[in-house]
Amino acid sequence: MGLRTPLYDEHLRAGARIVPFGGWDMPLHYGSQIGEHHAVRRHAGVFDVSHMQPVDIAGSEAQAFLRQLLANDVAKLKDPGKALYSCMLNPAGGVVDDLIVYLLGPDRYRAVVNAATADKDLEWMRAQAGDSVGIERRDDLAMLAVQGPEARALAAPLLPDELRGPALALKPFFAVEGATWLVARTGYTGEDGFEIMLPAAEAPALFSRLIAAGVAPCGLGARDTLRLEAGMNLYGHDMDEETGPLESGLGWTVAWEPTGRAFIGREALQARRADPGCPTFIGLLLEGKGVLRSHQAVLCDGEPVGETTSGGFSPTLGRAIALARVAPGAEGAWAVEIRGNAVPVRPVRPPFVRHGKAMIPDSDIGRK
Repeated sequence: MGLRTPLYDEHLRAGARIVPFGGWDMPLHYGSQIGEHHAVRRHAGVFDVSHMQPVDIAGSEAQAFLRQLLANDVAKLKDPGKALYSCMLNPAGGVVDDLIVYLLGPDRYRAVVNAATADKDLEWMRAQAGDSVGIERRDDLAMLAVQGPEARALAAPLLPDELRGPALALKPFFAVEGATWLVARTGYTGEDGFEIMLPAAEAPALFSRLIAAGVAPCGLGARDTLRLEAGMNLYGHDMDEETGPLESGLGWTVAWEPTGRAFIGREALQARRADPGCPTFIGLLLEGKGVLRSHQAVLCDGEPVGETTSGGFSPTLGRAIALARVAPGAEGAWAVEIRGNAVPVRPVRPPFVRHGKAMIPDSDIGRK
């Protein structure tokens, strides 16, 4: 038996199929994974993401600490509520974890790290922190993600009075903090919406009220197909402690300026950046029949040039899609090896889908 979020009983009442995930018992789906996927693309869905770990970081040296800890630069966060996506690296340039960090106020930040890596992340962060930085694991909070074109309009009336207007006024990648809630206009689906952190005891009631308002409960299955369509990385698949951001399509998250900022892993990344053989990260669209999964060989003119890191069926496109790490400059006829057969694929630039629309030009996309 794994850990259970405060919404576990609500999931059972909603008919969820519960599966182990990252040490937690989590809902895989509530009857139809594809139905939940389409609900988020076309209307609104709610995910229990309380297994994710909020971490509050505070103190007079909090900014300096985070500027050393993260490959992106929190000095970019000028206004309270602004969010930043970053990788936390080891000295070899591998990814300890990817996370979002919010500026809450002077010398106050909140990071949200992945469930399966939370313990090692906290250990790593505390090992790097000085005495003037406080690091608090917020196990008292739950987290709900409400995503889809109608998500904000349906969720806003259920927020505390003082947060309704400010939440609707948020720009993307900003958050607003109330007395005990934090509402952020962020997400992991390629759709608009809110991620809501709130006291654990209040989360079941919000989940129930969202469902009553017409928001579909959604599980891990739909969350994975949505993030894959959106071209968003999954830790442990698309990057890990042996793989850095440059070969994982996350070079845009590395703040190279100012040159004097000595973040952990910088020297290793600089060497990788100068290496002409550094792999590149691409999307693949299956042209033939089959299923794309992780760790399948990618071929170019019949020669191995890399492998898939994530893959699956795209309900929006009606095709199999994948993310892949491949040798730079490869050109020719592309294929993926599926059960011993080389099945044609087309290299594309992620995302595959954004805001419910196919980003891949093809008259057949979405019609199969």
